[in-house]
Amino acid sequence: MPSRLAIKPSHLHFFRRIVELYSFTIGWTGQYDACQWTWRALHAARRRGLFKVRGEARQEVPVTAEWIVPVILSGGSGTRLWPRSRVELPKPFLPLLGDDTLFEATLARCADERHFAAPMIVTGARHLPHVEAQAPAEAELIIEPEGKNTAPAIALAAQRLPGDAVMLVCPSDHHIADEGAFLDAARAAARLAREGWLVAFGIEPDGPETGFGYIRRGEAIPGGFRIASFVEKPDLATAERFLDEGGYSWNSGLFAFRADRYLQELARHRPAMADKVRLAVIEGHGDGRKFFPEMHAFSQIEAESVDYAVMEETDRAAMVPAAMGWSDIGNWDALFDARARDASGNCALGPAELVDCRNVMVDSDGPRVSVIGLENVVVVVHDGEVLVTTREGAQQVGKLTGATSQ
Repeated sequence: MPSRLAIKPSHLHFFRRIVELYSFTIGWTGQYDACQWTWRALHAARRRGLFKVRGEARQEVPVTAEWIVPVILSGGSGTRLWPRSRVELPKPFLPLLGDDTLFEATLARCADERHFAAPMIVTGARHLPHVEAQAPAEAELIIEPEGKNTAPAIALAAQRLPGDAVMLVCPSDHHIADEGAFLDAARAAARLAREGWLVAFGIEPDGPETGFGYIRRGEAIPGGFRIASFVEKPDLATAERFLDEGGYSWNSGLFAFRADRYLQELARHRPAMADKVRLAVIEGHGDGRKFFPEMHAFSQIEAESVDYAVMEETDRAAMVPAAMGWSDIGNWDALFDARARDASGNCALGPAELVDCRNVMVDSDGPRVSVIGLENVVVVVHDGEVLVTTREGAQQVGKLTGATSQ
């Protein structure tokens, strides 16, 4: 016999609010997925202690009306971390920093039930088995028919959310060392998002980095800054000038905005994309916690990043500054910086011996690696493939034939 639910009378108004949040008309499409959202409502209420299954101990969890919806973007292949990262098993699903994968760590950062609702994860069919194995049961999964960059992916999630939901867009493969600072920045961004701003997270630079885009600050607003402009990845001289002048931050790729505001700005600046995404959701179908946008409509969308399609176009772009130990783990040099090192700056995972070396990283899945007298070198051995590069050359790994074909 199915378990019976016990909802305390004093919590009924909270439960009704959850149902209102999770059972709704999707965006402007008129589509209603009652089964899916009732299921999510029950999961959310159960996690927050609003009801229990008979015989189950109930945990008291504070309920807040200011939940943030994590939208986790999980696509790409991570070719610059070849040979560890492969097309079939890319870097989000690898335990590169400890026991958890980067994807699991991203979900864990957004798991505080006092602040975050159940996550929505946008991924592709190729990565779906890894996502299903690592995502929590209450997560909704949106499976893109094909990769179209971040602007359409975010729009799919926005169409599946109530208009007043605050979306926290997170890449699934970044590392954040200071989770308390991340939460503070997320809450600050959410406050601005509720006021109608489209918010980017600006990372306080600690060096003249040429591998990131930059954000130039404009005038101060309560809780952050207007964005004066976005700047493409600079050369070294320009990056050094940005650092000397101040007022520039790294563009982290994390964003916060209301679902309806994002869709409005997308419709204003990329109307064809907005229409095709809306049609793909209207004609899509659900299967349990998975949602599949309609393939033909989605295939007609032009691929474009959220930076170009929306953030650089809107007059409501804002930034919250964040110093939270962030890294995009974009290549072996970035991963080297994120890992613990010894007094000589060396880092070795797997069987290795380093003699008279400085700033050398070895990552081996089995064969012993011995290095003598080298500096600023990365050696990776994985699944029969060997990579040797200088730290400076790590940006070029994605150009290797093995990286693009495996």
